[in-house]
Amino acid sequence: MKKETKTYRPNVAAIILSPKYPLVCELFIASRSDIKNAWQFPQGGIDKSETPKEALLRELKEEIGTNKVDIIAEYPEWISYDFPVQVVKKMYPYDGQIQKYFLVRLKEEGIINIQTEEPEFDAYKFVNIEELFNHITYFKRAVYKQVLEYFKRKGYL
Repeated sequence: MKKETKTYRPNVAAIILSPKYPLVCELFIASRSDIKNAWQFPQGGIDKSETPKEALLRELKEEIGTNKVDIIAEYPEWISYDFPVQVVKKMYPYDGQIQKYFLVRLKEEGIINIQTEEPEFDAYKFVNIEELFNHITYFKRAVYKQVLEYFKRKGYL
């Protein structure tokens, strides 16, 4: 029997801390405009000519209207996950994503505007870590937990 190989889309994801960090630890989440009640961190594909950091800044500008952030830390590994069945068709030819996570702090002058040229989100809010998983879409929870635990162990959260 032939082993099935999966194709993963290279991607970056941003865990955005509010400008109040480190005094207050609040994380930015946004609700996808194309999937009802699917809250997540901003993320997006890496173009062929880009580094992950360049893709991060471009994606933030495209998705939340600003890239005025300070990069605090980077998750040391790439993490992959598979798309659920209802997302696979939309993301063809990819079976999932392989992601590089960044922990960033929104600068005071970073004004969030999700009414971008091609809006991906229809709402956003800052939540504390304890509240986070009440909102996050189910298929991203394991990866988010892994990344957040790492940043906690390292003393950032």
